[in-house]
Amino acid sequence: MKNLQDATERICELKGSLVALDALLPAVIDTLSAAGISRLAASFEAHAEAARTLMLHSEMSDVVLAAFEREVARNGALLRRSVQPAPHTPLKAGLDPLLLTTTPVTSCLGDQVLSEDSGFFFCRNGQLFLVSARHAMAGHNGGQAPDRLEIKLAVNPQDLAPRVLHSFALQSGGQRLWRDMRDSAGPIDVAVMRLDRTDLPDSALLLAFDESHLQARGEDIAIGDVVSMVGFPLGLCNSAQPLTIARSGSIASPYGMRFQDRPCFLTDMYSHKGNCGSPILRRRSISRSASAPAGWQLLGVHSSHPVGPDVKQGHEPYLALHQAWHGEVLMALTEDR
Repeated sequence: MKNLQDATERICELKGSLVALDALLPAVIDTLSAAGISRLAASFEAHAEAARTLMLHSEMSDVVLAAFEREVARNGALLRRSVQPAPHTPLKAGLDPLLLTTTPVTSCLGDQVLSEDSGFFFCRNGQLFLVSARHAMAGHNGGQAPDRLEIKLAVNPQDLAPRVLHSFALQSGGQRLWRDMRDSAGPIDVAVMRLDRTDLPDSALLLAFDESHLQARGEDIAIGDVVSMVGFPLGLCNSAQPLTIARSGSIASPYGMRFQDRPCFLTDMYSHKGNCGSPILRRRSISRSASAPAGWQLLGVHSSHPVGPDVKQGHEPYLALHQAWHGEVLMALTEDR
C-alpha cells in the first residue's frame, strides 16, 4: 500500500512540474524577439531529436514515447504561432511600415493655408482617427480657424514619396467634427478627428497605431531613454511628395509623472515648424516584428511649444525642451461617445 501511495504522490508531483513548465514556456517566449524565438525553436528541435534518440535506445514504453512526441509537437506549434507576421502591405525592402502611420496635415480656410503640421493614425474599437495638434483643427490663439484639413497618403508600396491628396471638412451643420480636451491649465494641444475609411482614396496605403502600442509590455521606461519623433518638418519635405523625417533624442523628465501638473513629459529633441502633432515613439527592446509598427511603443504626441525661458525675451538661453502629451490623452479623446 505504501508503494502505491508513493507512486501516486510521485505522479502528482510530475503533473505539478509539467504545469509549471507549461507556464514557463509562454513566459520565455514573451521576452524574446522574432529572431530569438527562431533560435529557440531551432535549439528545441535539436534537443528534442537528441532526447528522441536516447529514448529509442532505452527501455521506454510506447506510452511514454507517444506522450513525448505529442508534447514536442505542441510546443513546436506554440513557438511557430508566436512569431507574428509582418503587415500585409508588401513594402519595398528597407522601407519601414512605420512610415505608413504618419501624414502631413495642412489646415486651410478656403484656399488659404493657415498652418502645416504633422499627424498620425490611431485605431480604437475599429474606428479610425487622425491625431494631430489641436491648433491644426482649431487654429492658433487669436487667429483664424480652419474650415478643412488636407492630408497626403502614400499610394505606392515601392516608393512612398508619391502621395494622394485627401481633403475633408472640420465642421458640418455648424457643429465641429473634431475632438479636443482641456485641463485646469487650459487646452491640451492634441485633437483627433474620426475618419471613415470608405471616404479615403481607394489607392491610399496607411497603417494605424492602436491601444496595444501604448502598452509598455513589461519594459521599463525611464528618463534618458532614446525616443524618436516622426513627422514632416517644413523646409525638408517637398509639398507634392513629402517624405517622413525622424529625429531622435531622449526623455528629459520622469516618464509617468505629470510635468507641471499637466499630462505630459519632456523630450530634448530639436524641433522645427511642421513637427507639431508628430508621434513620440520608443523602439521596443522586445519585439516580434521589429520593422513593423508593433515594434514601437507610442509614448505620446509632440508639441512644438518650447518649455522654459525664452531667450528672445531676455531670459536665460533657450532650453530646447518640448512637451510630449501622454498616451492617456489619446485614450480620453477616442472614447466611444
